[in-house]
Amino acid sequence: MSEHILFLTGKLAEKQLRRILEQIQPEFSYTVHQLGIKVAALMTTDMIARRLTDTFNADRIIVPGRCRGDIGKLSTDLSVPVERGPDELKDLPQYFGKAAHKVDISQYKVKVFAEIVDAPFVSIETILQRASYYRDNGADVIDIGCLPGTPFPHMEETIQALKQAGFLVSIDSLTSDDLLKGGKAGADYLLSLHESSLWIADEVDAIPVIIPETHEDLDSLYRSIETLQAHNRPFIVDPILDPIHFGFSASIVRYHEVRNRFPAIEMMLGVGNITELTHADTLGMNTLLLGICSELDINHILTTEVSKHACRAVKEADIARRIMYAAKQQDRLPKHIDNGLMALHETAPFPYSADEVKELAEQITDPSFRIQTSPDGIHIFNRDGMHTAQDPFDLYPKLDLASDGGHAFYLGVELARAQIAWQLGKRFTQDEPLQWGCAVDLKENTVDLHQFKPAGSTLQK
Repeated sequence: MSEHILFLTGKLAEKQLRRILEQIQPEFSYTVHQLGIKVAALMTTDMIARRLTDTFNADRIIVPGRCRGDIGKLSTDLSVPVERGPDELKDLPQYFGKAAHKVDISQYKVKVFAEIVDAPFVSIETILQRASYYRDNGADVIDIGCLPGTPFPHMEETIQALKQAGFLVSIDSLTSDDLLKGGKAGADYLLSLHESSLWIADEVDAIPVIIPETHEDLDSLYRSIETLQAHNRPFIVDPILDPIHFGFSASIVRYHEVRNRFPAIEMMLGVGNITELTHADTLGMNTLLLGICSELDINHILTTEVSKHACRAVKEADIARRIMYAAKQQDRLPKHIDNGLMALHETAPFPYSADEVKELAEQITDPSFRIQTSPDGIHIFNRDGMHTAQDPFDLYPKLDLASDGGHAFYLGVELARAQIAWQLGKRFTQDEPLQWGCAVDLKENTVDLHQFKPAGSTLQK
């Protein structure tokens, strides 16, 4: 016997909900029940508990996605499982499809080494603060960057302080003396040894990251690999990723050649030469580079956040490695797994057409303004009619805002958000901040505008 689902909704959304359910032709039977309120988004669990007197023999109840309150308590009170549906009705088909099942991205394989550059000039206290920031954003190892010919008198103390604080630490230098002192001070990894400095690996317990003697000299790298294998020592191989127009394509080939020759060795990709030295948004670069890591089984990356445009590099790499791991485990493309890497655009930015917005506008009987976007532009409407524009300034002469400064401010902010969303191809939902994935910290993007709304103002649905 098929499942029977009860959908709870409001007056404005009822017609559209019925139409969508008819279109998707679900395998379950259903009842649509209008709960006696105009706007479905204003529904609360307490309201449902008071007003719902019949569950219509439902096996499951689905309430609007923005329904506030304790869903678990409501399920207990009604003796029927209750769950929130999607925020937008137009997303209901996906809700009942594969895309609705959230993919677990808690697992990953790639370790992120986050470098603190210019460490000789930075105090231990500042290094510890930066290390905590990196760890909070997903870093597994804190890399201490040395500088050629620059004294680093507090290097050993820095490493010991990081170790006491529970961090894994790597020391990053091409100077043998720095590497030797760092290894003896307790560093877990040494970046980077090559054939001429490989002797340091015999003096300390740290795991060496080995590089070619020169970028193109893979033979020297192979000899170092074979030497460490003969001594049964753990190591990581970094064939060196070069910047664009300075050997980038050739360096990708090097990684491929090394992997083919040594299918089981551990490898590292230093992504900073691309993210730091290319003036483009780093989010896409990190995603692609972590995809290369996934294909070539490269389980360590070295990243930095030196340039201002690369200020989210660690967080981006963290999410990218998780998405790539999930995609690889499930033998699928890295699509529809998580929205953390979707900053500027979205896969379905406009859930409603202009005609559908117009149909909704014709049902409005109160003075509160609703704002929606469609491929045609920005729509603002209330009982007095609907206006459409692609620039909010074109709407100003058509709106009577002189009587309420707070309301004018509120609408100005919402229309600005709508314009940004429309221009970029992002999802706009009135009264909610735009979603920027991992490009913006949530706390930076959540200003409550309800304080500027007039009494009785409603959400858009």
